Amino acid sequence: MVVVSARSGVTNRLIADAKALHHNPDRRELDLLLSIGEQETIALTAIALQALGVPAVSRTGAQAGICTDAVHTKARIIDINGGDVREQLDDGKVVILAGFQGINRNGQITTLGRGGSDLSAIAMAAALKADLCQIFTDVDGVYTADPRIVPSAKKMNEISYEEMLELASLGSKVMQARAVEFANKYNVVFEVRNSYNNNPGTIVKAETTLEDVVVRGVACDKNQTKVVVTSLPDQPGAAAQIFRALADANVNVDMIVQNIGREGVANLTFTVASDDAYIADQAVKTCLDKLGKGKVVLADRIAKVSVVGVGMRTHSGVAAKVFTTFAENGINIQMISTSEIKISVAIDMERADDAVRVLHTAFDLDKES
Repeated sequence: MVVVSARSGVTNRLIADAKALHHNPDRRELDLLLSIGEQETIALTAIALQALGVPAVSRTGAQAGICTDAVHTKARIIDINGGDVREQLDDGKVVILAGFQGINRNGQITTLGRGGSDLSAIAMAAALKADLCQIFTDVDGVYTADPRIVPSAKKMNEISYEEMLELASLGSKVMQARAVEFANKYNVVFEVRNSYNNNPGTIVKAETTLEDVVVRGVACDKNQTKVVVTSLPDQPGAAAQIFRALADANVNVDMIVQNIGREGVANLTFTVASDDAYIADQAVKTCLDKLGKGKVVLADRIAKVSVVGVGMRTHSGVAAKVFTTFAENGINIQMISTSEIKISVAIDMERADDAVRVLHTAFDLDKES
């Protein structure tokens, strides 16, 4: 079974067409539009295989029984019945599935967000109890950093679900974060490898053998917008109302900083994905109108740089090295977020690539074999 995405540039062109008509296109209509890209690919791929004498049949996400919730443009999979996929496989046919899409309980086409074809592939592998799921991309596997930024970055032979999930969610463009989350939940071992050669890729699984490695990789996300809320009423429940409004608008919030209230007001700062910036801005403004006070300002020239590694759980000094490295290189930190296995900082966009390079060197990732 093969899961495919739209041809290069098609999805971006469709989005541009929609935004040329409206700065904030209706999301239901946008899903209907964006699903065209994958449907073109599955039909052409099936026809190409048939021309080679290979029995093949195409299936959309709906035909494969990929059922999602009703959140358009970033729907979540809630069930997969498989449609007639297994029957077609038993008949000896190659099934070509349209990635990135599904159908909700009201019969509306939905899409799974950027990189959603990864999620479609992992989900179908779980549903079919496949022996192996291979994700083909334009790189040889998962690297310690983006090789375009750090030429000395090394490919990892294997990596844990947890580390891969953090790297994916923090800006590594190799895999969609939700696909890794799904693989972890259903224990789908997968390999990330290159479409253009036969080199072994990176195996992503529950356990890895490099327990003594403190930091496994450095990630950078430039698709970040800082939202600054000023003059927020310094009263119980004010921040809760802001974040409830964002949750109702399906906006994910990352780093959060709230200043100490003075003279009855406080400032609140947080980051969102730049794609959600307009929706976040409108949701916060509506909430502030109800509170009767406060202003919101967006700042989009920031980047989030992160170090990731399960070894951070048992090794001290990682934060100290991150902050010392930035200080020595004159890189100013605006915000900080941490978990057991990662440290993320928000910095000026202009210093993002420098930050990745100096951290990669500081943690000896250039030397990893």
